[in-house]
Amino acid sequence: MAIQLFGFEFKRKDEQPVESFAPPINDDGAVVVAAGGAYGTYIDLDGTARTESELVSKYREIALEADIERAVDDIINEMIDSDADKVVQINLDKLKYSDTIKEKISDEFDTILELLNFENDAYDLAKRWYIDGRMYFHVIVDEKNPRMGIKELRYVDPRKIRKVREVKKRPKGNITVNYKANEYYIYNERNFLPAGGNAGMPLDTGATQGIKIAADSILHVTSGLMDKNNSFVYSYLQKAIRPLNQLRTLEDATVIYRISRAPERRIFYIDVGNLPKVKAEQYLKDMMTRHKNRLVYDATTGEVRDDRKYMTMLEDYWLPRREGNRGTEITTLPAGQNLGEMADVEYFQQKLFQSLNIPISRLKGSEAGFNLGRSAEITRDEVKFTKFAGRLRKRFSMLFMKALEKQLILKGIVSEQDWPELSNQIKFDFEIDNHFEEFKQAEVLQNRLNNLNAVVPYIGRFFSDKWVRQYVLMQSDDDIETMMEQIAEEGSMPGVEGEEQQQGQQQRNTPQSASQTASERSGSVPNIDGGGR
Repeated sequence: MAIQLFGFEFKRKDEQPVESFAPPINDDGAVVVAAGGAYGTYIDLDGTARTESELVSKYREIALEADIERAVDDIINEMIDSDADKVVQINLDKLKYSDTIKEKISDEFDTILELLNFENDAYDLAKRWYIDGRMYFHVIVDEKNPRMGIKELRYVDPRKIRKVREVKKRPKGNITVNYKANEYYIYNERNFLPAGGNAGMPLDTGATQGIKIAADSILHVTSGLMDKNNSFVYSYLQKAIRPLNQLRTLEDATVIYRISRAPERRIFYIDVGNLPKVKAEQYLKDMMTRHKNRLVYDATTGEVRDDRKYMTMLEDYWLPRREGNRGTEITTLPAGQNLGEMADVEYFQQKLFQSLNIPISRLKGSEAGFNLGRSAEITRDEVKFTKFAGRLRKRFSMLFMKALEKQLILKGIVSEQDWPELSNQIKFDFEIDNHFEEFKQAEVLQNRLNNLNAVVPYIGRFFSDKWVRQYVLMQSDDDIETMMEQIAEEGSMPGVEGEEQQQGQQQRNTPQSASQTASERSGSVPNIDGGGR
């Protein structure tokens, strides 16, 4: 008997499953199980799911560290411009559909942003996804009237939900082929921590296992980082765990070393002469008691007490010395000579920032001012950091893509068969608060205009107008067509026509232009080397 899943499912046409000898590689961290009967399949959720839940808790714990929090704040600020009027916009320029369809898609995207409250919670959503490495939303619709679209997108704690993928295997000749049979999610309020530590649990055990949710009812976006076995989804903070632990250990060791080596100690060498061992020790103790008067103020009781009977590692040393050339002597044991050095701590701090792709120059941002200079003055680390933030935006945009897919299919704007082709033509443009990008684009445009000024005298003789547009101004065919239409609509700029007439009059008054005109009329091409045809 088929099991009813919680949530809605799209009515798909029965398609022949694609078989392959190689199992599919996925980056969603789903638990892969063999497809079978409802009560005959057991899943090891004790080790797998609990470990992933502990990973998420570990990521959230280390995100509270001052250095990690500072680095994550820099990354999210680079990724999301919270101060912009519109944080993200949909780009449908490459979509080959009518303007009516584009307008409907744009309106539904605005609806998705409203459901996510993205204009206000953009920073928090991106930070939550970056730290956890995954994000789940429950898509709530009116199953009696699905044409109304998505009613609510409710966040789900990633420690309480897992994706399960059933895979069927069938022998075919000398090999075994694999194909996907079913996908669904399992929600457990107890964070997948089974009572008694049982490793294997039946697939359907009610409250112990959780409820099965249809795959179409969940929005699932991951970081795309997987472990070596392609079974766990890692967060972007995974690489920072080891450097952070090393930094913690070194900071603790530095504190202990500074406390223990900060004070200077005296060393008393007491001459005991030829006294026997027992009497020498007694004499040494008498000397310690005579010269030692340790008074301690107790802040709790307000009393002053005598603690001469206690000997700590921070006090003086008393050493006996037999008769010889040297008698009683008092020297000083110096304190630590490298108490002010922090090179080791700074090394691991830099290593921690490097693991998170943060430019090292930002580590000392409080000491050095921010320089808004030319792109040539920007360090390579800043360029790499900008590209890293762009990759994060692209990965995070999968949240919009998956939500938009369900919204458009539910409302009947596009069909499920047309979506794969349509999704490849949809882009999302984030507002970027990056001065470096503005300087870089300005310099690129300036360099192209300088090259254009150098090529203009040779247009029509050695270079065509289209070639200059394509390879000097780097305009695409669509850009060229758009520019020509806009120029035709706007007409000639004021003063341009008069300047062209003046330049033409000057060229006609020069003998060189006259001879060139004559040669052009005769159909001959002048020889550059000075000879003629």
